[in-house]
Amino acid sequence: MTGLRELQRRRVHEAISAAAVALFLERGFDEVPVTEIAAAAGVSKPTLFKYFPAKEDLVLHRIADHEGEAARVVRGRASGEVPLEALRRHFLDGLAGRDPVTGLNDHPEVMAFHRMVFSTPSLVARLFQHMSRDERALAEALGESMDDLTASLLAAQVLAAQRVLARRNWQLLAEGRPLREVEPEAVRAAERAFALLSAGRR
Repeated sequence: MTGLRELQRRRVHEAISAAAVALFLERGFDEVPVTEIAAAAGVSKPTLFKYFPAKEDLVLHRIADHEGEAARVVRGRASGEVPLEALRRHFLDGLAGRDPVTGLNDHPEVMAFHRMVFSTPSLVARLFQHMSRDERALAEALGESMDDLTASLLAAQVLAAQRVLARRNWQLLAEGRPLREVEPEAVRAAERAFALLSAGRR
């Protein structure tokens, strides 16, 4: 029974978010009231807020699967692999897989989603809250193999680098550059960023 309830909860969660994102992409985040989203999803406003405490969460839950990802990569790295190399490899794998979080994905909905997030101040602010939690989690994971100050500094630098790389990739695609042309540039930029991070550790 618990499994069925959880499945139903996930379905409602996805239905609300899908309705919200569709309306946001059509008319703009600030132009769509929560009451309209609830009606479109077939739920009450209190039910909507039970699943999504803030309007911004209707959008950013799509990146929830990535929350804590960097920390998981560090903790799950192969024996003998240094944390920075594991993070570099993981980001390059994301580029190769066209993971939207890397910015290297030219699907129209993904492009529109990024444009909405980057151009909406409240979404950018909420995104930084997610990133702050990611930074703390990564610092804790790194702190298992280095001193706390070094771990905190490196965590901040890694996540900042990944944010800059992702936004750069999206911007190049948004300017109309073809993905096949942007991809090698994205790989070179990522390699350069992690080389700089590595040099800073010496």
